Amino acid sequence: MVESRRRGSLLVIFLTVFIDLLGFGMVLPLLPIYGKQFDATFATLGLLMASFSAMQFLFAPLWGRLSDRIGRRPVLLLGLAGSVVFYTLFGVATVYESLAGLFIARIGAGIAGATISTAQAYIADTTSLENRAKGMALIGAAFGLGFTFGPLLGALALGKDLDRPGPGPGYLAAALSAGAFLLALFKLPESLDPSAARKAKHWLDVPAFMRAMRTPSIGPLLVAFFICILSFANFETTLSLLLKGEKEGAPFHFNLEEVGWTFAYIGVTLTFAQGVLVRRMAGHVSEGRMASAGAALDIAGFLLLLHAITVSSRDWMLVALSVIVVGFAFMMPSLNSLISRRSDPAQQGGILGVTQSVSSLARILGPMIGIPLFGKGIGLPYWLAAGLMTVGLALVIVAARGGRDYGTAELAPVDLEV
Repeated sequence: MVESRRRGSLLVIFLTVFIDLLGFGMVLPLLPIYGKQFDATFATLGLLMASFSAMQFLFAPLWGRLSDRIGRRPVLLLGLAGSVVFYTLFGVATVYESLAGLFIARIGAGIAGATISTAQAYIADTTSLENRAKGMALIGAAFGLGFTFGPLLGALALGKDLDRPGPGPGYLAAALSAGAFLLALFKLPESLDPSAARKAKHWLDVPAFMRAMRTPSIGPLLVAFFICILSFANFETTLSLLLKGEKEGAPFHFNLEEVGWTFAYIGVTLTFAQGVLVRRMAGHVSEGRMASAGAALDIAGFLLLLHAITVSSRDWMLVALSVIVVGFAFMMPSLNSLISRRSDPAQQGGILGVTQSVSSLARILGPMIGIPLFGKGIGLPYWLAAGLMTVGLALVIVAARGGRDYGTAELAPVDLEV
């Protein structure tokens, strides 16, 4: 009976996160296009794109700390209610073509969306250690599905004008978040045991970061992780601008529906790569080889994208996107696994928390660098992405060869050579 109740709670938390992330997937591809139509400079647009990740970086630990005090359910409900408000504001901002309104909406949505860490804590509360990984995979599945179907819903919400977006996507995203709020309100029980011991949490755990960087097997992997995420963020936040042709001399001129379909294609490819290719290869190919292969594929994909820009070929562009996404699917789980395997189990939670902070910082810097570069030259962000990923590949190879799993210092190196 208890196990059945736990499975029901996991299903509800999955549906809640998935519905909320549909709204995120709807708005993300359109945001740079809205900004340009409201006369934002490329530098301002970079700040607009970075604002969401910056708020998540700042508020995720604070939401987690609050959920330890008052429970997971109230924090999740508060975050979902905030999503309703700020997605509605996003729609209103598009009606009045207010750039300031877009900033307020994205900052607010970032604060509200930072409760994803609380959803992870909910899963930790309701799963055993043996089933923890399967439970956490629900969040990854919700992200993949939200990023797949969100752009499709966004395209359907655009209405008849496929060149100038209106308020429809913002209002539909708000409605979806309202549905998730109602689902959580009526179906989601509290998961936190009031008698559970709690450890103090800090907004930014500098000691944990310093310990991780001083660990010989972890420090180089964290640097590689940061550079690889920075490279990918530099690419993904400029893609809408590239597809829409938001610069003189642009090779592509997709309408908004085609932009949505392209992002949905990326989501489907990512889901297939993670759910089929990576799962079948895991256990047969070492994490070092998988991560290195992923980085190499991304480098090749960025170069193919530059070729597609040069020859103005949609076909080559789709091939390039496929290669980039498959490479990313190979690389990220492998790097996370390597970091986990090389961590002291007693410090693993802190080190994985540092890993998430490093990822957030890279996603803040990516658009702040990439979008202004796009304004100076269409191909510049992708040359930078290829260069950064080349550095990342070298660091992955060095880190994989130079380290061992935790507790094997006296043994032969684990087979992570690349």
